[in-house]
Amino acid sequence: MRGKRWWALLAALTLLLAACGGGSSEETSVPETTAAPSGTEEDTSTETTAAPAEGEDEGAEAEGGEGPHFIYITPNPIGENEFLQMGETGTQAAAERLGGTAETFESTDPSSSRANIEAAVEAAPDIIVLTTFQLTDMAVEFASANPDQKFILIDDCPPEGQPENLYCVGFREHEGAYLLGIMAGNLTETNKIGSVVALDIPFFHRWSDSFYLGAQSVNPDLEPDTQVFIGGDNPFADPARAKEQALSLAAQGLDQIFSVGAASDMGVFEAAQEQGFMTYGTDVNNCPVAPEYIVDNNLKLVDNAVQTAIDLVMSGEATPFTSVGLAEDGVGVMALDDERLADSQCLVAQHPDIVEQVREAAEGIISGEIEVPDPLAAAG
Repeated sequence: MRGKRWWALLAALTLLLAACGGGSSEETSVPETTAAPSGTEEDTSTETTAAPAEGEDEGAEAEGGEGPHFIYITPNPIGENEFLQMGETGTQAAAERLGGTAETFESTDPSSSRANIEAAVEAAPDIIVLTTFQLTDMAVEFASANPDQKFILIDDCPPEGQPENLYCVGFREHEGAYLLGIMAGNLTETNKIGSVVALDIPFFHRWSDSFYLGAQSVNPDLEPDTQVFIGGDNPFADPARAKEQALSLAAQGLDQIFSVGAASDMGVFEAAQEQGFMTYGTDVNNCPVAPEYIVDNNLKLVDNAVQTAIDLVMSGEATPFTSVGLAEDGVGVMALDDERLADSQCLVAQHPDIVEQVREAAEGIISGEIEVPDPLAAAG
């Protein structure tokens, strides 16, 4: 169970990066948050609402289907947060595919999150989908108090006391990081690569160690791995410190630098533009931030993860914790999809030979021919 304690750090990094990070290749328009309707007859399969105001009918559901009903709850307004957008997209897609309905309850703070979960429980959908560590404690509380209501928690899991009706989903980020390393191993001209990472703990070595292993797999002449750690009071939002560290690595001759620091990544991207080294992002597509310097990104495909989790719960095949990676299309890189890559502005698109090599490696990981060790699992 110890490994689960690191999921909160991942979720914090994810939310910061999605909110402050790069441009999405596709901007999702989200309706303005409104109170949940009382006794409406609206025929719709998807609906974005907030918790009903006091005195309103808290059990109002989206009408329009005889299939299952899902409610997706966010800890923050969706806005341009790509992570939260993908969670909503996945919930809606699952509902449409299963002939059902979906609603979104956007929260603004812990108080509204609690009100939204209370309203969702009152509505009694087939599944309530919650996102990130910010809702973990409430997920445990409400799942424990409502054992007949099924909950899914994306990108976090309680380290202990997980109720049987709460199903967690995590990501195998090390698989995507390995693919980025293959790009770096091919593109380096100095044979010096490294990473700027938020914290020196096993959880974040999933990115940095796997990046170097992927590079080694195609370039045996690499010099030893160089990793620096942002640390300090705010490792996830200190772009100035991250930039300083990246500039220091560039001065040592590193020409491929992986950035794993959420909002701190912006500092690394600035350094890349100033010094001309190539860099790599995490979770979402950051390439539009610096299209001549960002090669690709280790993506977390939340929409697919949500659909996988819903399918498992609806079929009765869900386990307390589900891990998604390349095989489940839960993680990836822009280079794995032609349509995604074409609009990405990522530098790897200029290297079709490397794109092909990355795709072959992904197939090897999925088949088991290539094994990417998980530093978090190794740490116990």
